[in-house]
Amino acid sequence: MSTSGSAIRLAPLATTGQHHAHAHRQIVIGLSGAAEFDIDGARGHVTERTGCIVPAGREHYYRGVGDNSQLIIDLPDAAPGLNGAHHHHRHLFDQPRYFTLDTTLCLYLQFMVAEMNEAATDDHNLLTTTLLASLSRRLAPEAAAPRSRLNIRDLDEWIEQHLAETLKVKDLARRACLSTAHFTELFRDHTGLPPYRYILHKRLGAARALLEETTLPLVTIAERTGFANQSALSHAFRRHFGQSPGSLRIPRQH
Repeated sequence: MSTSGSAIRLAPLATTGQHHAHAHRQIVIGLSGAAEFDIDGARGHVTERTGCIVPAGREHYYRGVGDNSQLIIDLPDAAPGLNGAHHHHRHLFDQPRYFTLDTTLCLYLQFMVAEMNEAATDDHNLLTTTLLASLSRRLAPEAAAPRSRLNIRDLDEWIEQHLAETLKVKDLARRACLSTAHFTELFRDHTGLPPYRYILHKRLGAARALLEETTLPLVTIAERTGFANQSALSHAFRRHFGQSPGSLRIPRQH
């Protein structure tokens, strides 16, 4: 690594536990798969669209989990992004920390990876300085934004459009550009429910509307609202509403 400039590389982390300390500061951002870290006692996971900050000189343990790919940035003390007008970026490395990329940073990460893959530049300082500035604005205590950044209306619309499909929490997290764990936490803060239960409520609400407003067979309603079969719908419906689906059927005209 250069002693005067930033170095960016795309690489997997070994799946056998490693530990060391180094004189340079480091940022690791997950591209795929996962990795476990213990940075001077601060434990966490790096997954897709999340990252960690490793201060200089801190002992840290790490291990890749299965197939994984990381964007790793090494910053020596003389890196341009840490000096001159950018000296304030050093505060990012005051302590170990983990972070989640928002939508804008996800797009910038994609740009960085494309630049690296195309070998468009050997000078990584500009790419790194821009990332440091963006992280600094987001992670600085005085600029801390409210924890809530979920667009629930957008998620609601997406859930309703895909109600007949198998919906997984990771799919919602990906749409929100968050890790699954962070998304689940924020989602519960917003709605008071874990994502899987919220989705179930949406399915049941849609099923009830179809029962009250249409004469569709129960098996068809189950398919349209994402239940595995008629029995699964009936069981969930009875538990939630305290009555069977059949009790809500509109009267048939004779």
